[in-house]
Amino acid sequence: MGIVKIDDDLHEEARRASTVMCRSINAQAEFWMKIGMLAEANPTLSFNEIVKMQFEASHLRLKDLAIA
Repeated sequence: MGIVKIDDDLHEEARRASTVMCRSINAQAEFWMKIGMLAEANPTLSFNEIVKMQFEASHLRLKDLAIA
């Protein structure tokens, strides 16, 4: 575990987003970093495609999560 210094405004945005997404501030920041890294590595993929790819990699069945 390490300490990462980020801008106060970005920290506040992470705090707000973490509340909405029911994540800790650290988990929200980790999510943004992971998605950002994947987006840089796969610039042709949309956010939704990246998330779907991550669900598939975790062997989570998306059809079980879909709202009818």
